[in-house]
Amino acid sequence: MGQRVYKNRRSRLMERYPLAAIDIVSILLAFIVAFVLRFKNGYESDISELSLYQYMCVMLMFCSIMYSMFVEWNVGFFARKWKEELIEVVKYSFALLVLGSVFLFLTHNAYMFSRSVMLYFAMFNVVINYGLRLLYKSWELESIARNPDKSDRVMVITSSKYADTLMNKVMQNKSWHFKICSVAILDKNEVGKKYQDVTVIANKDNLYDIVRQQALDVVFIYLPEMDHVSAGEMINEFELMGITCSYCTEIPGLDKKNEVSSSFAGYSVISFSKQYRDYRLVAIKRAMDIVGGLVGLIITGIIIPFVAIAIKLESPGPVFFAQTRIGKNGRRFKIYKFRSMYIDAEDRKKELADQNEVEGLMFKMENDPRVTKVGKFIRKFSIDELPQFYNILIGDMSLVGTRPPTCDEFSQYNNYYRRRLAITPGLTGMWQVSGRSDIDNFDEVVRLDLDYIDNWSIGLDIKILFETVGAVINGRGSK
Repeated sequence: MGQRVYKNRRSRLMERYPLAAIDIVSILLAFIVAFVLRFKNGYESDISELSLYQYMCVMLMFCSIMYSMFVEWNVGFFARKWKEELIEVVKYSFALLVLGSVFLFLTHNAYMFSRSVMLYFAMFNVVINYGLRLLYKSWELESIARNPDKSDRVMVITSSKYADTLMNKVMQNKSWHFKICSVAILDKNEVGKKYQDVTVIANKDNLYDIVRQQALDVVFIYLPEMDHVSAGEMINEFELMGITCSYCTEIPGLDKKNEVSSSFAGYSVISFSKQYRDYRLVAIKRAMDIVGGLVGLIITGIIIPFVAIAIKLESPGPVFFAQTRIGKNGRRFKIYKFRSMYIDAEDRKKELADQNEVEGLMFKMENDPRVTKVGKFIRKFSIDELPQFYNILIGDMSLVGTRPPTCDEFSQYNNYYRRRLAITPGLTGMWQVSGRSDIDNFDEVVRLDLDYIDNWSIGLDIKILFETVGAVINGRGSK
């Protein structure tokens, strides 16, 4: 169990891969400038010495990667002030200068390599790296200001005795990667009251009902007088819903693999979550989504004219169907499909409710009269799902995940069902490749989804994608 400051996955990614890329670009630019300045009147040595400069540039890039891995100097980047950042960049550039000099000495090439190039490189690397870092920080923080959903949404749970002091400290120490969106006061009914301009929306009696319907990523609990049994029960309830729980004191007897020691807004906490993932694997998954989304949109663009004509010829109305669905941790988003039903399908759904073939919070009919003839064909081969590659590209969905529920379904969720939303919903998933047309119980769908969440890996995603392709080719799509 490690000690770290509370951060969401996106913030950890932003502190690593983009900054590593900036470091590499900076080295390349600084080295080119240093070389040009030193040999501005022309390079007259033989080709072997020229190759040495090329090797040296690559070696500096390698040293940069090693420095970042072992020193982890990019951690805390967004929290550093500009003077602190400059000091870190100078230390980093000096380290590269020393490591580069050691490399030249050990390879007996120091006499062939211009000292001026190394000195110029160190100076220009400070200027270029520092400048690029400031631009990146400014761009990211402005991006977050424009789109608050990029930050984790947090509810503070406390009692009236501590609320004023707690909220003052939390707001003074808040960071860019989380947003305090609501407060729950458990010892009194203060719904509607504001602390630091944040509204109280829940009390002890309706806490879980309110949280279940909120777009919420994290709850921060500050209840020093709560007994350990009650605290453990509360944490388990939030874990069951798939919400990360940060508690201000250590709770004995809970599953250690779901704990992370950290700090939140200046308070020591233990965070409990079943959803902790290696940020590097999460980055690979997102890269797969971007590539898959682009390829999928190209395929979609090619077939749009043919599908659109077929849909229009059979049934008047729009080519695309848009519907609000519930995404990761309760976020609403618009899902897009090729329209496979008549335009009055949603109105007729209530009339057909008693013919639902799935037990629980899903609706399915094998011979649904709302589906058009074209709709049956495009559903059989999952063609109707292709526009969702747009949702994947913009990050609302993933290639592989859990099925995003409708708003009506979500309003009936219990705490157990809610954990399906702990990850980004997917175009395909475990239950889709496990005989989805034969599953007639929603609890079985949930079981398969939670099995995917608890055992997720890149290899599992690839396996599901291959199985999905096979199912589509064989015409075992939605029915």
